[in-house]
Amino acid sequence: MNSRAGAYKDNDHENAGPFRARLLAWYDTHARELPWRKGRDPYRIWLSEIMLQQTRVAAVIGHYKQFLRRFPTVEKLAAARESSVLAAWSGLGYYRRARMLHGAAKLIAGELGGEFPLTADGLKQLPGIGRYTAAAVASIAFGEPVAVVDGNVERVLLRFFAREFSRKEIWQTAETLLDRSRPGDFNQAMMELGATVCTPRAPSCLTCPVMELCATRGERAPAAKPPRQKKRDIHFALACCNGSVCLTQRSHDARLMASMWELPEISASRIHAQKPRAGRNHSANAKSLSPLFTLRHSITVTDYTVQVWHFTSTDAAGEWVPLRRLPKLPLTGLARKILRRAQILS
Repeated sequence: MNSRAGAYKDNDHENAGPFRARLLAWYDTHARELPWRKGRDPYRIWLSEIMLQQTRVAAVIGHYKQFLRRFPTVEKLAAARESSVLAAWSGLGYYRRARMLHGAAKLIAGELGGEFPLTADGLKQLPGIGRYTAAAVASIAFGEPVAVVDGNVERVLLRFFAREFSRKEIWQTAETLLDRSRPGDFNQAMMELGATVCTPRAPSCLTCPVMELCATRGERAPAAKPPRQKKRDIHFALACCNGSVCLTQRSHDARLMASMWELPEISASRIHAQKPRAGRNHSANAKSLSPLFTLRHSITVTDYTVQVWHFTSTDAAGEWVPLRRLPKLPLTGLARKILRRAQILS
């Protein structure tokens, strides 16, 4: 494989024009129909970009539509309670994104009179908006000619040029390659190409619109192996009584998922301590030694085996929450998954 150090060179310019033309023609025909691509509303574009950080498109679409039903404008989002925002965000994870989104909405609705900054530099002044998100919103919503670099774009550039780039050089190269007459479409086309064709493993090179111009055609190996998944067993108590379920709330200053609600976590030793003594109710005892159900749940590099155990109202430790409150409560994604599996939450 040909590897050349340095930034975008003059002799690469000859392919820039054909690259732009082929990529945009492909995007015009093959772009996925995604809800945030309908119109140029900066609020909707910004919301989608925040949701898509570290989350797959397929997982975002349903949450995106539901979130917009509850908070259709930046003013509605700014006026909401944080707990309501977290409840609508539940299931997407990385809840700091929701808190920063809420904080930025308050600033836009309050200090900026409901108007978004029109440039990437202005957008970067808002909470939770970095270089990539600012460039994405500015180019797509306002047509500012600024390039974006996310994981998909970086992979396309590394393969296309068959070379190594520093962080500074990758952004410079993206800026040089950018179609300045259609910056928003071009940026989305680059991300779309990386997400659907130039994928990390087994890229579909034969269907790539710029294959003939590409230096590697999928031969570039991943820079690093993904981290190995850790395995962990965890146990939760499920107790329902008189139309309420027992839950606990995380500390307001917890490092992860602060203020979120979840089922009480229990230790394996406590489960064994709950074991009834042998006697006339032997069949009931045997049933009590089995979990209600088991499910899998993954967070970043940890793969959890989750066992859910039936607890009585007298054994459960936590706060009793009426079932009617659950849809508006900021539940952790795992708590929501457990309650749905138990058919307590629709």
